[in-house]
Amino acid sequence: MANGRRHEPSHVKVSKDLGIAIVTGRHPPGTVLLGEVEYAERLGVSRSVVREALRMLTAKGLLESRPKAGTRVRDRSDWNLLDPQLLGWMFEGAPPLEFVRNLFQLRMIIEPAAAELAAAGRSSRQLAQLGHALEQMDAHGLTTETGQAADQRFHTIILEASGNELLVSLSSTISAAVRWTTFFKYRTSRHPHNPIEDHRILFEAIAKSDPKLARQATEKLIEQALIDTEAALDA
Repeated sequence: MANGRRHEPSHVKVSKDLGIAIVTGRHPPGTVLLGEVEYAERLGVSRSVVREALRMLTAKGLLESRPKAGTRVRDRSDWNLLDPQLLGWMFEGAPPLEFVRNLFQLRMIIEPAAAELAAAGRSSRQLAQLGHALEQMDAHGLTTETGQAADQRFHTIILEASGNELLVSLSSTISAAVRWTTFFKYRTSRHPHNPIEDHRILFEAIAKSDPKLARQATEKLIEQALIDTEAALDA
């Protein structure tokens, strides 16, 4: 996850570092942060960099600023937990088990239904894109960035193939969930289940325009991914 950090603007790096500190519990809800001037001096950046970083975190629901009271970490219930960046920050540490289970519950609600719709209405072009993503996953493996990116594309294409614009609007969140849970389980577990065959079964169900089988294959894939992620949390 450190890839590309050297190219990040200063305010993005500051917001990321502080965001990770908040969502992983180093700055728990209710914590009052340093003032802009003191924080800027400590980091060796300008006050405008700190101000922009705080603005970004405020937009994600992590912070609130009040006159004379300073900037405070908001309650977890106020956080925008579906924000793709915030999801990534959660997996910089070991996210709470309840959060992980809630995330997979969300996937279980959304993705099997999307797969059903995709099996019924996918285009030839979308099927070809799914096939290419599957080939990339198989060729490079899910321990690599290329394989993980292909995994993300595979799930995103299914949401797009559902033809439901509201499901499509959730693709960035689902894609982030797929990305970071996959990264996490391969980072902390040496031998997680290889899901390539599960993805292949799902692809074949969509190719055959079999909505029932597509739903079942998706449910099995997500159930196994949760098992692997829980195992990684225990590792």
